[in-house]
Amino acid sequence: MHVLVVHNRYSSAQPSGENRVVDEEVGLLRAAGHRVDVFERRSDDIAARSLLGKAAVPLLVPWNPAVRAELAARLRAEGPDVVHVHNVFPLLSPAVLAACADAGVPVVATLHNYTQVCPPGTLHRDGRPCTECVGSAASLPAVRHGCYRNSRLATVPLAVSLSVNRRRWWSGVERFFCISAAQRDILVRSGMPAERLAVKHNFVPDPGARRAGAGEHLLFLGRLAEAKGVRLLMAAWDGLAADGGVGVPLVIAGAGPLEPEVTAWAAGRDDVRYVGLYDPAQCRQAIARSVAVVAPSMSLETFGLVVAEAMAAGVPAVAAGHGAFVELVEEGVTGLLHRPGEAASLASCLRRITAEPDRNREMGQAARRRYEQGFSPAVGLERLVEEYRTAIAGRSESMGGSK
Repeated sequence: MHVLVVHNRYSSAQPSGENRVVDEEVGLLRAAGHRVDVFERRSDDIAARSLLGKAAVPLLVPWNPAVRAELAARLRAEGPDVVHVHNVFPLLSPAVLAACADAGVPVVATLHNYTQVCPPGTLHRDGRPCTECVGSAASLPAVRHGCYRNSRLATVPLAVSLSVNRRRWWSGVERFFCISAAQRDILVRSGMPAERLAVKHNFVPDPGARRAGAGEHLLFLGRLAEAKGVRLLMAAWDGLAADGGVGVPLVIAGAGPLEPEVTAWAAGRDDVRYVGLYDPAQCRQAIARSVAVVAPSMSLETFGLVVAEAMAAGVPAVAAGHGAFVELVEEGVTGLLHRPGEAASLASCLRRITAEPDRNREMGQAARRRYEQGFSPAVGLERLVEEYRTAIAGRSESMGGSK
């Protein structure tokens, strides 16, 4: 099979789970013998633009005509069987869909977030879940609240793109890949065509090393932002510390807007270690040495890579009981779910996950089995190729019916 992957790479200044997923899928397909080419733009390149070029970027968000022409020419020259679209913001734009239509190539798209129904793609505002724009054609609430980067002006191009391109997305993509059933449910309720929405979980490469023993620490690994539950975790941990602690330290690895706050909070403490940004090898080692990973997100996560990575290493998770976590974590079997946004509930789960080593070990073993059944590369490849074939067949049928 010949696949062309379309992706606007996120900034390299901070880790991107989406960039990782794209790279790992490309590698998986190539290792299986498929031809995979990439059509991409990089957000890093914006910094090298002239002042006028930078000012023009928001105008390209809804539509980039140069991308349409360039991609259409490449599609006609190379003739791929299917185009797999990931992220098109900010430099590619939905013009990629028009290019595919021009060349008559079927399109699938992975929905890594909620940008089809929420301009910033988070369904999160002011420290809590928000669905004001779900089902709204104009996304005016997002503009009013300045949901992207706390700026009304910065939110406008996203809201405009969502509004003017909604039907183009819905008619121009043969199959949308939702990365969790929870995400799919929200998108169906928003009015997206249910028959085009398939659940295809992200896969996680086998880390090679699994946890040996009981583990050395609890681990938060991710972006240091309020939406990820960092402040909630700090509050829960302070409550545990005041009551004698749980016997193992908390390790926080990552970067983000709350880094100064986390650094100050962890300074001088024996029960907390802030280690900054880990590289991939350090992440794998830290997970394999964990009693549990902690994912206390305030947002309705579409997936949760760190939880799947923990499962691959035979490590249970403590996660917020909403969004995709409720299908990734089986309560009491592969980990524990706390009540979203409640520090006391999170603290209780952290105490429980550390208090019973034998039970913790059983949950870790069950987590590994869950990984092998649902999130391994073999499973990921099978589902990906199956969905490609479905999209290609669907396109062929629709073309045949139009003759």
